[in-house]
Amino acid sequence: MAKKPKILILRFSSIGDIVLTTPVPRTLKTQLDAEVHYCTKPQYRPILENNPYIDQIYTLEGKLSSLVSKLKKERFDYVIDLHHNLRTLLIKRQLGVKSYSFPKLNVEKWLMVNLKINKLPNVHIVDRYMQTVAPLGVKMDSLGLDYFIPEKDEVELSWLPETHQEDYVAYAIGAQYNTKKLPVNRMIELCDKINKPIILLGDKNDWENGEQVTRFFERTEASQANEEKLAELGKKTLIFNACGKFNLNQSASIVRQARYVFTHDTGLMHIAAAFKKTIFCIWGNTVPAFGMYPYRTRFTILENNKIKCRPCSKIGYQQCPKKHFQCMRGIVFDFYLP
Repeated sequence: MAKKPKILILRFSSIGDIVLTTPVPRTLKTQLDAEVHYCTKPQYRPILENNPYIDQIYTLEGKLSSLVSKLKKERFDYVIDLHHNLRTLLIKRQLGVKSYSFPKLNVEKWLMVNLKINKLPNVHIVDRYMQTVAPLGVKMDSLGLDYFIPEKDEVELSWLPETHQEDYVAYAIGAQYNTKKLPVNRMIELCDKINKPIILLGDKNDWENGEQVTRFFERTEASQANEEKLAELGKKTLIFNACGKFNLNQSASIVRQARYVFTHDTGLMHIAAAFKKTIFCIWGNTVPAFGMYPYRTRFTILENNKIKCRPCSKIGYQQCPKKHFQCMRGIVFDFYLP
């Protein structure tokens, strides 16, 4: 019997990028019967630890030399470098085994950001990840992205407010950079247009924005006099601010059970794609042309293409470099929800 190949995948960050790599371990496992190991940062371990296609997870804690010492003991046959930075270069050199590296297209991204010259291939980043392992004879299957939620993190609908237990829309209001998030007044406008029970998702840093949105739609004694008029107008927006209340896997569970998902260009967008949700994705300083739009699911792109400064970064900023922030302020919310 032929020996199973032992393969190490390197991808250290971030949430969305790691979710986008999930077809790689799956196809290596199912098509090569490989023993698949994955190396990442400790905070991203929960994304992978319930994945049945990954045999072992390593995390980068402390010195790189300590991690390399552990990895050397495994005697890997191949290294699949899906991060391709200085750290992964050092790991590959010290392991000294055959490796395949993901092309990051930094020159093409620089041209797009700085000169607005689009030389990027019209290929989703997932398919580019799969091109990295193509020399091993592995091909993309029909399954899309993976996300496995441990049973302990499945959110029961009974845990949610009664107004959100039968049917709701999930809106991921967070993002690592402010230029990838709508301003709060536009979040309010979007929620009014959605006009359904909405669960706001994000971490503790998004809580205050979520509270501002919640307060706008809050039913109070003072608003009781307007309830009849609001009903006549068909106003049905009800907000539950869940930002900071659930961990990532629990937020994923809420996304999985949502009717629709609205999201900025962030990790929960790709988690929603793994569950084949109908996604409405909101783009600010980044653009879908970078190849990281929702993969193999139905989606609508909401963006402002009438300005010439997009994209201003391949990642993002904490404030608009030109101070006008028209990439987000100028988006038209053109969609319909049955």
